[in-house]
Amino acid sequence: MAAPPLQTANFNIMIVGQSGRLAYEALLFAASLRAYAPRFQGQLFVAEPQPGPLWDSDPRMSAIVKDHLMSLGARVVPFETRHFGSSYPHGNKIEGLQVLPVGEPFIFFDTDTLITGELAELPFDFSRPAASMKRTPTWPVEELYWPGYTAIWKSLYDKFGLEFESTLDLSQPDEYWERYLYFNAGWFYGPDPAAFGARFTEYAVNIRDDPPKELVIQPLDPWLDQVALPLVIHGLGGGRPDVGLDGLDGAVSYHYRTLPLFYATASDAQITILEEITAPNKLKKLLKLHEPFKRMVYQSRGHKVRALFDQGNLPRHERTIRNKIKSAGFWMR
Repeated sequence: MAAPPLQTANFNIMIVGQSGRLAYEALLFAASLRAYAPRFQGQLFVAEPQPGPLWDSDPRMSAIVKDHLMSLGARVVPFETRHFGSSYPHGNKIEGLQVLPVGEPFIFFDTDTLITGELAELPFDFSRPAASMKRTPTWPVEELYWPGYTAIWKSLYDKFGLEFESTLDLSQPDEYWERYLYFNAGWFYGPDPAAFGARFTEYAVNIRDDPPKELVIQPLDPWLDQVALPLVIHGLGGGRPDVGLDGLDGAVSYHYRTLPLFYATASDAQITILEEITAPNKLKKLLKLHEPFKRMVYQSRGHKVRALFDQGNLPRHERTIRNKIKSAGFWMR
């Protein structure tokens, strides 16, 4: 049987690069991609928002960071912010898709991701968009007078003229959060960033500016991207990822969120990879400019965080992990 038309095609990767924390995380991402995915044949694009009326300050990275990203094989591409900016920085992943080549398969990764394996070995079917299933029941939020999961999600599909029933996981009970199509926006992919980005922008802006009445008591910050993403993926013919992609959020990539969480939750092998990648002097000199890298990685505070936990028996909820790190005085981001 012939393979799906875009399954084995080369693809591009996009992350966001911005002044502050994301600039240093972009360096780590690019270095880990180069070291652990040598068969990746596409281009790494670092989408950089430009100054404008929607930003409170200049969001651009320093020249020295951009130069090092380029030395690692990345291409830094500016984009104009038209809808989000300082009020919702998560919108960079939506608007930044415009920097990618039209019609070429792509994967977006949150910048706080470590590549730990060969991406080229994963069986992507780019004709069927999907996103990360490493999610928790963060949205919608259960409230005393809320209408329930079905009413909220169906109102969104109805708003954009999308069919709803086929998105349901019928192996899960009615009104249980996992029954409904919901993703972590830490990675997602598709066949055409222009079509994906246009729809993502349309849906996110409309939900923000004119939400259905069922959402009246629901928070949209910071969840707006994850509210719109299932609608985008379903509307473009996609859905939940196949099990062959379990390496994302597994042996091939790790969305670490913050360095204290990384040291608390990562495997020994992932810790070793991080510390090997960050060891070269040229990269070390840059990463040490960012206090969390300086203290967690180079001054070994991360290992003090790690010693607080039994990695084989971690607390079930991330909030518990965060609170324990904060109580010990080791929290940084």
